[in-house]
Amino acid sequence: MALALLPVLLLGTGQSLLAFQREAADRQAVLQSAAQRSAATARARMEAAGVLLETLGPGAIGMDCSRRLADIRRRLPGYANLIRFDRIGRVACSAESVPADAARRDRAWFRRLAAGDTMVVTLDPGVSYASEPSLFTAARAYEPQTGFSVLAAVIPLASLRPELEDRSLPRGSQVAVVDHEGRFLSVTDEKAFPLSVKSWIDRAGVRGSYLGYGFDRHAVRRVYSAAPLVGDDLFVILSAPSAGLFSTAWLDPLSGIVFPLIAFIVALVAVFFAAERGVGRWIVYLQRIAAIYARGRFTVRPLQAERAPPEIRELAETLDHMAATIVARDATLHENLDQKDALMREIHHRVKNNLQVISSLLSMQERALGDPAARMAMSDTRQRITALALIYRALYQGPDIKHVDLKPFLEDLIGQLLAGEAGGHIRTEVRADRLAIDPDKLAPLALFAVEAVTNAQKHALQNAGGTLTVDFTLRDGEAELAIADDGGGGVASSAESSQTAGVGRTLMNAFARQLRGKMTLEQNPMGGLTARLVFPMPEVPADGT
Repeated sequence: MALALLPVLLLGTGQSLLAFQREAADRQAVLQSAAQRSAATARARMEAAGVLLETLGPGAIGMDCSRRLADIRRRLPGYANLIRFDRIGRVACSAESVPADAARRDRAWFRRLAAGDTMVVTLDPGVSYASEPSLFTAARAYEPQTGFSVLAAVIPLASLRPELEDRSLPRGSQVAVVDHEGRFLSVTDEKAFPLSVKSWIDRAGVRGSYLGYGFDRHAVRRVYSAAPLVGDDLFVILSAPSAGLFSTAWLDPLSGIVFPLIAFIVALVAVFFAAERGVGRWIVYLQRIAAIYARGRFTVRPLQAERAPPEIRELAETLDHMAATIVARDATLHENLDQKDALMREIHHRVKNNLQVISSLLSMQERALGDPAARMAMSDTRQRITALALIYRALYQGPDIKHVDLKPFLEDLIGQLLAGEAGGHIRTEVRADRLAIDPDKLAPLALFAVEAVTNAQKHALQNAGGTLTVDFTLRDGEAELAIADDGGGGVASSAESSQTAGVGRTLMNAFARQLRGKMTLEQNPMGGLTARLVFPMPEVPADGT
């Protein structure tokens, strides 16, 4: 929504800025045009004064000079006085009273006319010829009867400035007439202008006009336009308020920006709340339901989604159907797993029973044999089969059909091996770290234990009994099984060496290689023999740590 509305907002902003720039340019053009019109009016007034002075030559005036000049001034507004001077600067006649000036013939403007200039315009004729700031325009006249004379017209500066009632001027405009030094000669409101306008006058004298901005004496920003009135001596300056924030010059473009912006914001807020109420909160609700499903709780149903919009309701129904499907599939999988576990336990049970049957047959065969060596070999085989049967019994009786807890297994195995054997009393000590071991590794480990215990029974514990110690430890990623006797039977060294070099040692080495470990037989401090098996231990402890 924001991206869709953004081009409209940018277009409205651009159009508003262009409109403001056009209006500002129009205001500036109006001020500049007014200043230039004022200059043109002043020049036209001075040119008209020259024509009038030529018309009022000595031959046209006649004897009743003063009356005729007063009548002309009354009919032609814009002139403060009309005066005729003789060749030495005395007043020959005038429309109004003329101040005395003993040095008139020595004034610069009079000397220029006497020297041959046809017209002189000045702001400083030497004395004040009017009660208000005025422009003094003098023309040279010559008649054969009277000789050289001067005709002068006094033009008030107020008559040269633009009229503020002009509808083309902006509201609040003010006007001033200044000289080339920046002194105010005529002004409608002096506080509407800054204290110094000299820089504007200089620029207007060079460029013909000047437009700029500044602050008046009330610290209000205004726009100013300056243009020359009389050469480089007299200038007109127009002042108008600069477009403020709440002026129409600003309100029009601002409305073109603010209103689309307000519509933009309102649309976004409306869409946000509509999306939040209609979609957003339901999406959050479905996310919570999905998070619950991810934790395995598929019994929760999205009942609140029944009040949601149709699309959300359809999605909630899909989630509910998915959860129901997963629950049904899980139930089927658990049932299949239970059946598989039951089948595997039954298989392990039957294998154990079959091994027990074999063990019983071997026991019967052993009792039927008369050869002691054959009976011993038969007994060793029966014990190995018993160890394998114990593995399958531990698998189908335990909670996990894939792993066996090693410590109780070793206790059971040692007890089975030592039960019912002839000889003295044998005390056993079984110490084992907790470990859940795979049957594939438990089988060679159990058979190694059978060989080590059998060896201890035959050569160290057969007659007087003794102590059999079984230690299983875990450290640094390795497992160690140590089976030690204390030599209580007093077996001869020759018999012991014969046994360690026989079939038992060969089998023990084979079981060690099967576990990718190593086996050692060594004398212990108790005077007996220790069978040690060290192998890598990838299994995890039975407690899961």
